[in-house]
Amino acid sequence: MIVLRNLSFARAAKTLVDNASLQLGPGWKIGLTGGNGCGKSSFFALLTGALHAEKGDLDVPPSWVIGHVAQETPALPDPALEFVLDGDAELREVERALAAAEAAHEGEKIGALHARLSEIDGYAAKARAAELLHGLGFSDADLARPVAEFSGGWRVRLNLARALMCRSDLLLLDEPTNHLDLDAVLWLEGWLRAYRGTLLMISHDRDFLDAVVGHILHIEQGGMKLYSGHYSAFERQRAAQLALQQAMFEKQQREIAHLHRFIDRFRAKATKARQAQSRMKALERMEEVAAAHVDTPFTFRFREPAAAPDPLLVLHEAQAGYGERTILTGVELTLRPGERIALLGRNGAGKSTLVKLLAGELSPLAGRRTEGKGLSIGYFAQHQLEHLRPDESPLQHMLRLDPQTREQELRDYLGGFDFRGDMATAPCGAFSGGEKSRLALALLIWKKPNLLLLDEPTNHLDLEMREALTLALNEYEGGVVLVSHDRHLLRTTADTLLLVADGRVAPFDGDLDDYAGWLAKEREAAKAPATPVAVDRAADKAARIAAREQAAADRQALLARRRPLLKESEKLEKDIAAWQAEKATLDAALADPAAYAGGDRAGLEAKLRRQAELAAAIDAAEERWLEVHGELESLA
Repeated sequence: MIVLRNLSFARAAKTLVDNASLQLGPGWKIGLTGGNGCGKSSFFALLTGALHAEKGDLDVPPSWVIGHVAQETPALPDPALEFVLDGDAELREVERALAAAEAAHEGEKIGALHARLSEIDGYAAKARAAELLHGLGFSDADLARPVAEFSGGWRVRLNLARALMCRSDLLLLDEPTNHLDLDAVLWLEGWLRAYRGTLLMISHDRDFLDAVVGHILHIEQGGMKLYSGHYSAFERQRAAQLALQQAMFEKQQREIAHLHRFIDRFRAKATKARQAQSRMKALERMEEVAAAHVDTPFTFRFREPAAAPDPLLVLHEAQAGYGERTILTGVELTLRPGERIALLGRNGAGKSTLVKLLAGELSPLAGRRTEGKGLSIGYFAQHQLEHLRPDESPLQHMLRLDPQTREQELRDYLGGFDFRGDMATAPCGAFSGGEKSRLALALLIWKKPNLLLLDEPTNHLDLEMREALTLALNEYEGGVVLVSHDRHLLRTTADTLLLVADGRVAPFDGDLDDYAGWLAKEREAAKAPATPVAVDRAADKAARIAAREQAAADRQALLARRRPLLKESEKLEKDIAAWQAEKATLDAALADPAAYAGGDRAGLEAKLRRQAELAAAIDAAEERWLEVHGELESLA
């Protein structure tokens, strides 16, 4: 096991952890959490020997093999498959010794080396390496490509595959889901659950942590504390501790009251139904765990846009691609204010292509892209971080964006993204990936967009910033199209799932768990050997005609189910408005002391009965209205 005895370590003369003592059992899967700069990466450096303790002891069994992901990947000419195989150092050592023994015709040594190769499963090593690469999104053709040909994000995946190839006793992973899409994240999740060694992992993806780890090691205020259970269990335990601090608890109550006021005000208005329901969802989560985030340095909300057209943007029979290569065809999509759409699909299916088409960065190869009058798009993608001026500070970026606003107001706004004091005036070229992402989001939000297009917005963001972004999105009133591998963000933000697959964009009938099942079936289908099938063109044409007829019949049936619900909704809204007006008149009359001074006791009792009847009728109608709109959304 790993044992810490009165351990203290520091970086650049700053003490990060002081006097930590605890034990980490063999085979444990542990999530390492804490704020930026608290010492998570330094603890990894201690375990690998790249950093030495200031005092105390850190004992790791000397026989353990430690696997970790390299930070850099040189532009090597080696094929990707061979680069990954290099992760198993003993395999390569045995292979070199075997080649030397065969050259020297040392029969006894050759036999011994072949026995060892069998013991370490060396004969299946190439198959294991290929499986790792396929799981992380590489194609068969990629296996033979030189490492130098891959972009930065794909080289990160190669480094991860190489670390997984190592037959390690202790595996150290620092943000392994960065640069992965959702299908690769789901594959990696399954692989790590099956991993038999000890795992220490830094991650800002709460669903990923929940699925993999059984302990949380949290660094805070110079101490290290071990919690049993997954991340959500840790968060609840920490929330209970923080809720004891009155000031923090009061801040949480103010946030809850803010959401309650919005829900009470707008839940009976059809135009605000989706926003009210989103805030109800945010409220449910906040009441459970928000105390764990009350000390977050991030406090921001999306600025309300001046106006929003309806629809915001329409794609009709749109075709998208690059040059001669078509990626998507026949795209039909209408974006409306308040819609929250998440795009699902395998790597390379066209999710980012669709977002670029919506953003106007790609022109449709065919069909139409129509913007609503007054459309204002806020587009976030990782490549846009390159557009930040490295020699300018966050404050200079804001002044360039809006020179008319007072500097103090801009500083206050940047403080909500944790750019405070000297940080607000420091050149952003030296910022980390997370800090640059926060700055790009701050610039985007300041523009008051009424349509947000977010392509992997959580890459490099820590858990606190992800939580702040989730809550801000739940209160945002414009339209949202989201691509993310963060399932927590997708679950709590998106109301509609669209699947991008086989060149098409279509509604996905299910939730994220169903999508994981769909991906598993796709992988199994890809593994199955292809068998030639004779195509009966006449039967194929008849099947397509039948499918179109069935789709038309389904649409008619759907409309038939929606019409009575829409009529009931309209009637409920009229009734509620009339009853509220009548009740307001009665409330005013009964609030007058003169109403009780006269001798008309029967009239007074009648008014009180009517007031109670109206209150009950309004409550029942509002409840039914929410049920009706829930049914309508399920049919949408």
